[in-house]
Amino acid sequence: MNKINTPIFKIINPNELYNPRGNGYSHIAVVPPNMRTIHIAGQGGENKNGELSEYFEQQVQQVFYNIQHALASVHAQIVDIAVLRILIVEHDAEKHQALIQIIQDLWKNHAFPACTLIPVPRLALEGMLIEVEATAYTA
Repeated sequence: MNKINTPIFKIINPNELYNPRGNGYSHIAVVPPNMRTIHIAGQGGENKNGELSEYFEQQVQQVFYNIQHALASVHAQIVDIAVLRILIVEHDAEKHQALIQIIQDLWKNHAFPACTLIPVPRLALEGMLIEVEATAYTA
């Protein structure tokens, strides 16, 4: 079993399951009791002015920029995220690879969070191509 320890929780990828690291996520996040739980509402690719890029990769980068700012406002960081839920409009292999690359860049030498990717036909705003909800834990 491949266990990667973070400062607060354990990320586990059992040997009996395929290795998900190439896809930028992990199978299991184990969080000890009494940790501070931080729920980040689904973040879209809109900037502070509510503007959306027409390009998927730019929206993905903006989503994680938004998440990092939300985390910083409560004294947390991207590596404190244990779980991601990702919704993508008209999901395809090209979008998937772009997402994986950005996640791998953000989590460089850290364990990837557990993650669920959900293809959807539409999101809340016209032109919104991705939405990401995150759950983080700190001491």
